[in-house]
Amino acid sequence: MKIRLASAALALVVAGCAQTPPQPTVSAAAMPVPANVPAWQQGRTPDQAASPLAPHAARNIAVPATEIPVRNLRVPPGFRVELWASGMPGVRAMSRAGNGRIYAGTRGIGRVYEITDNGRERTSRVLVDRLTQPAVTYHNGSLYVASIDKVLRYEGIDANPNVQPTDLTARFALPPEQHHNWKYIAFGPDGKLYVPFGAPCNICLPGDAYAQIRRYNADGTGMEVVARGVRNTQGFTWHPVTREMWFTDHGRDWMGDDSPEDELNRMTRAGEDFGFPYCHANGVADRDIRRDRPCGGVTLPVATMGPHAAAMGVHFYTGTMFPAEYRNVLLVARKGSWNRTKKFGYDVVAVRTDANGRNPQVTPFVTGFLDTATDSFWGRPVYMLQMPDGSLLLSDEQMGAIYRISYGG
Repeated sequence: MKIRLASAALALVVAGCAQTPPQPTVSAAAMPVPANVPAWQQGRTPDQAASPLAPHAARNIAVPATEIPVRNLRVPPGFRVELWASGMPGVRAMSRAGNGRIYAGTRGIGRVYEITDNGRERTSRVLVDRLTQPAVTYHNGSLYVASIDKVLRYEGIDANPNVQPTDLTARFALPPEQHHNWKYIAFGPDGKLYVPFGAPCNICLPGDAYAQIRRYNADGTGMEVVARGVRNTQGFTWHPVTREMWFTDHGRDWMGDDSPEDELNRMTRAGEDFGFPYCHANGVADRDIRRDRPCGGVTLPVATMGPHAAAMGVHFYTGTMFPAEYRNVLLVARKGSWNRTKKFGYDVVAVRTDANGRNPQVTPFVTGFLDTATDSFWGRPVYMLQMPDGSLLLSDEQMGAIYRISYGG
């Protein structure tokens, strides 16, 4: 596989405070979600009422290692993928602490796992349970856990893994809606904590508290909205050279098998509008929420990631284990579609652009979770974590497993 470096000499992202953009006049109803309709059905037309499409059930049980067909996974020549840890239902985004322990959040199961590697095997325990869709990140000796209605900080967790958390919830002023409000959190190069607040619907006017990315000081003070028009981002990172934020965003449902596609966005300044609910993907006007010039003033994506692909975690590879042509290349995990007649995604892809972030090329990196012949899947890749030796961990929410991707040897 030939890969070109993604590099640029561009300005530092989110250099200043974002301002709320003016709201245009809307010519359609706000489409509130009916109380008796499941959130995922909102936005269906009458002729779609009989559709068999529905979100795939999570496999929130501990799956034995012998039942995980890692042998089916395919990676480019010279790479190797192996089962690294299992038995963690719903495992999602991971963060590595200073002592080498790895912490991972979940969604529906509400747990945070602590994973320990003794050099021979990996064991896990539940650090905290019964949270509402928690995510984690490690920063300056503390583990941060953010759920829809709670923010906890475990100070000094390296030295004391049983430390009791500090509750920071009141400082974050969290809005209560659950749909698309599940979390992914990370600290940026500016030392700020970035938190998404997805749209509380499939398609609607989201209000002032949703469809945005915010940043906070580490203690929860100093909130700023740095991006609007973001329907549902479940992964972001910063370019290792330009320090610009790149993030995925899920397209709306019930506009057909092939539209709108998910997005890969690049934020070059604070306050940009990424289109929701009026404009999707590469300039697709919404059919239900309309305005004049729906994509006017909107920052369009660097690349579209495929229809209903559920693009999740993103990672710029910075290690030395992989071949040099992978340096600073963006890897994107696509969890896989449900709102599509024929399934799409269920893989990890590499995205390369030119020096200005244009002319994207999307190529396979990890495949084999989806059997296209039978249109069935067994795993759903979601997030990546680079290890000190340059290998890459990849979490699989469906199997409750983590795979290790290495090169050579």
